[in-house]
Amino acid sequence: MQTRYSDLRQAFTSARQQHRARHRDIAESLAISEGELIASHVGHFEAQESPLQALRLKAEWPELIAALEPLGELMALTRNASCVHEKVGIYREASAQHGVGLVLGEIDLRLFYRVWSHGFAVSERLSDGALQRSLQFFDAAGSAIHKVFLRPQSDLAAYTALLSAFTAEDQTPGLELGPVPAEPSERSDADIDVPGLRAAWASLRDTHDFFGLLKRFGVSRTQALRLADAQFVQPLPIGSVHELISRAAQQGVSIMVFVGNPGLIQIHTGPVQKVAVMGPWINILDPGFNLHLREDHIAQVWLVRKPTVDGLVSSLELFDAEGRNIAMLFGERKPGQAERCDWRSLLNSLTDPAAELAACP
Repeated sequence: MQTRYSDLRQAFTSARQQHRARHRDIAESLAISEGELIASHVGHFEAQESPLQALRLKAEWPELIAALEPLGELMALTRNASCVHEKVGIYREASAQHGVGLVLGEIDLRLFYRVWSHGFAVSERLSDGALQRSLQFFDAAGSAIHKVFLRPQSDLAAYTALLSAFTAEDQTPGLELGPVPAEPSERSDADIDVPGLRAAWASLRDTHDFFGLLKRFGVSRTQALRLADAQFVQPLPIGSVHELISRAAQQGVSIMVFVGNPGLIQIHTGPVQKVAVMGPWINILDPGFNLHLREDHIAQVWLVRKPTVDGLVSSLELFDAEGRNIAMLFGERKPGQAERCDWRSLLNSLTDPAAELAACP
C-alpha cells in the first residue's frame, strides 16, 4: 500500500511539473478522487517524491471554521463541476446550529456539515518557490467541498495555533471512502399536484421557503421550474448568462452570486467589473472576487420570480444536463428591502429589450 501512495505522489509531482495541472484534474487522470490524492500525501515521505505535504485534521468542523477569524485575510474557494467561486476576506461571525453553519461578512457561507467527512492542512511548494498553505475539506467520496487559502497578509502564528489545536492523531496516508447519499430520482410529472404547487408558489412570502415547497410537493428544482406558472418562470437561451453578467458589469449593477455543492454555498455580494471569456470559461476577474463558469456545461437557464412580503424577487438560475444547480444570480438585497430596480430591469431586458429602460412598478 505504501508503494501505491508513493506512486501517486510521484505521479502528482510529474503532472504539476510538466502540465501545471490542477489537483482536481490530476486526480481525475489517476482515476481517484481529489481527497484520495491529498490523503496520499499524509505522513512521512522523502521530500523529492512530492512538493505537497498534508496533515489530517480533526473532524471538528464548526469549531475549526470558527477558529479561522484570527488568521485575518484568507481566500475562500467553493466549486462544483461547472463553476469555481473565489472570495477574499475574513471568516467573521461563524456560527452553527443543528449541523448547519453560517459565516457572515466578505466571506459569506452556508455550511452543511453533515456532508463533511475529511479535512487536511495542505502545504505545497509551487514552481516559483512560494509555499502555498491551505485547508481543504472533502465529502465521504473524496469530492472537494471547500478550500481556504492563506494570503500574504494572513497571520501565520494564528495558523500554526490552529494546526496545533486541530491536527488529528491519525496521520497515516490514505482515505477510507464512504457512500454519498444519492439524489432522489425525479417523480413523474403526472404524480405531482401541479395546481397545489402553483398555488403554494403564488403564496410564498420568503425566498427561503422555496426549499420547503420543493420537499412538500416532492419535486426537484428543475421539475418545479418546468411545472410552475408561466408568470413566475421563463426558460432563456444559454447565451443569456454571459449577456447578463456583462451588462451588470457595464451598468454597475450590484449582484449576488451563489455557487455551491451539497456541503456548502458561497455567496458574493456587490458589483462586478472585469468579465472575460477564455475558451468555454466565462470569468469574473475582480480584486477580491473571481468566478470561473463553464458555459459549455450549462444545459438550462431559467428566469425565476418568487413572491415575498417585500415584493417579487427575481433570479437567473443555471443547471447542467443532469439538473444539478451550477449557480444562481440575484440582485443585491436584504430581507425587508424591495428588489433593486436596475436588477429587475436588467433581467427583464433578456426577454424584452425595451424593458431595460422601463421603471420598476
